[in-house]
Amino acid sequence: MNIRMDTPTGARSVPRPMPPQSLAETGHDLEFLVDLLVKTIYRLNLERPSGMARAIRLPLSLTEQLIAAATEKKLLEMKGQLGASLTAEMKYALTMRGREWAMGALAINEWVGPVPVPVDHFIRQARKQSIRHETLTRPMLEKQFESLTLAESLMHQIGPAVNSGQSMLLYGPPGNGKSSIAEAICAAYEDYVFIPFALEIDKQVLSMFDPTVHTMLAESASASDPNALRQDTAFDDRYVMCKRPIVMVGGELTLSQLDLAYNPISRLYEAPIQLKAAGGILVVDDFGRQRQAPQDLINRLIIPLEKNVDFLTLQTGRKFEVPFDALMVFSTNINPKELVDGAALRRLRYKILVDSPDLETYVDIFANTARRFGIELTEDTVSFVLFELYPSEEGAKYQAFHPRFLIEQVLAICAYEQVTPHLNRDYLRRAWRNLFTEH
Repeated sequence: MNIRMDTPTGARSVPRPMPPQSLAETGHDLEFLVDLLVKTIYRLNLERPSGMARAIRLPLSLTEQLIAAATEKKLLEMKGQLGASLTAEMKYALTMRGREWAMGALAINEWVGPVPVPVDHFIRQARKQSIRHETLTRPMLEKQFESLTLAESLMHQIGPAVNSGQSMLLYGPPGNGKSSIAEAICAAYEDYVFIPFALEIDKQVLSMFDPTVHTMLAESASASDPNALRQDTAFDDRYVMCKRPIVMVGGELTLSQLDLAYNPISRLYEAPIQLKAAGGILVVDDFGRQRQAPQDLINRLIIPLEKNVDFLTLQTGRKFEVPFDALMVFSTNINPKELVDGAALRRLRYKILVDSPDLETYVDIFANTARRFGIELTEDTVSFVLFELYPSEEGAKYQAFHPRFLIEQVLAICAYEQVTPHLNRDYLRRAWRNLFTEH
């Protein structure tokens, strides 16, 4: 499993979940913990207490208590020390009874490794690290938006919307940066959060940490060596220190992705996307292009958007509460009034029109784009585009993506023609034709 790693820079200090000082502080009974230890030993072929502690992510002292309990139940037996030094570790092996016990525990669920965090424990931690506690200042946003050229009035709307912690809807004609704005908002957060490897409710295990969503920070990376002697850390090792998560979904989003996913083979649950996004951002791009009716999606999210809590259901029918702590950003090029009713629109607190740029903004976009690509842009070239190309296509309007499109097309032409990259009228005409289909 490839896990992305980064380091926190300029981030505020988030309250850390403290390592449990006793088995009771893990939130589990002894039987649950012994079951997990035994099946983890069985699956990972562990022998040393340090390796066991590293695998289940508990302090070594607590792991040794579990080893003693498993030995007393005749599930483990000592096989002698590894080495002759005073610090040499005892070697353990599963007994026949222990192997049978492990197989029985695996038949209940196949979770091995880190001790799951009880849901109520995670709720307390989620409140401490809520995204609503972090403020994005104007310089922080402008740093991320410097690659975009936005109207000042648009920036005035985006900043307060982000800091409100409420949902927002970015709407307007296609190709003017709605998705890019959403991505820039995501990148602006310098904070970090603690994500548990797994959650537990009624002895059911929910997989939570997802390396495709969660970016592990370097401070957590030291925990990746299974052979290192487990030492108490500055925070509960059942959590991973991550950048605030970013979950982006588009037309593939379905209602089922907002509910627990149950695997009948492993008998494990996977957390839904909004729970994985806890403490971060959930972006629904191309809103209205999903197979699900947009009204149905909003109806599913009404309570979470209003109350900041969500309710999930186990296979047993048991419902339980989890935090809904994601900044939700919807993006669409469809008229919002055609998507959902007025009541649903009221739930989307900030509705921001990302419209086609005016002439001045369009020229700025063209100039900034040319600068990034290292290609010269002259006044004559700009005039040709504005006053000859646009009038040549009936109904053509300035769109923020046009400059990049034209420049990339011209660069491709130059590469093909084996000439130095430059903007000339012939190449721009050829690029322009690829913007539109034949009538």
